[in-house]
Amino acid sequence: MILPRLYPILDTASLAQRDCAVETAARAMLEGGARILQFRHKGHYSRAVFEEAERVAELCRRAGALFVIDDRADIALLLDAGLHVGQDDLPPQDARRLLGPGRMLGFSTHNAVQFAAALDEPVDYLAFGPIFPTASKENPDPVVDLETLRQLPADRPLVAIGGIRRANALRILAAGADSLALINDLLPETCTLETLRARMEEWQKLVRA
Repeated sequence: MILPRLYPILDTASLAQRDCAVETAARAMLEGGARILQFRHKGHYSRAVFEEAERVAELCRRAGALFVIDDRADIALLLDAGLHVGQDDLPPQDARRLLGPGRMLGFSTHNAVQFAAALDEPVDYLAFGPIFPTASKENPDPVVDLETLRQLPADRPLVAIGGIRRANALRILAAGADSLALINDLLPETCTLETLRARMEEWQKLVRA
């Protein structure tokens, strides 16, 4: 499979800190050219949160974009979405049994040993990081360097994550990443539909340069 160069993550905690509605951010990013969105919610999946994810799923369907749920295989199944799991989540083999062969499945790795082990997992892409220090996790894993990224085998699409900004994005792509997972640098100081769309368009121009 071929992943889009940009992999925006709708992290509900980061969006709440900016007083930015998830649906507004999703709409703006899709209008700005996003071809994939991940919905990441680390807290309790209340009915309101599920309905929020449901609305984003519909926006993605209308735009012809991929939609991915973080952590929760049950929510992914309910919304006919892809799934992304981490080291402490449902093991990829079990997730694949639930999802079947047709849905996208991604898996996070945080060092070369985890990455090597993940090559035997039935996943469509592997995420690797944090490449740089990140503020989107309460207890982030140790930062990995670009040289380690360069040495990873190109077995399947590789998504770099962690502290990725416009100032360092091209260096990460040059080191071998196929896609960049973006959270905080997609969010302007003032979050509106217009400013979010403009930031997404700025990112699109950067990675096409």
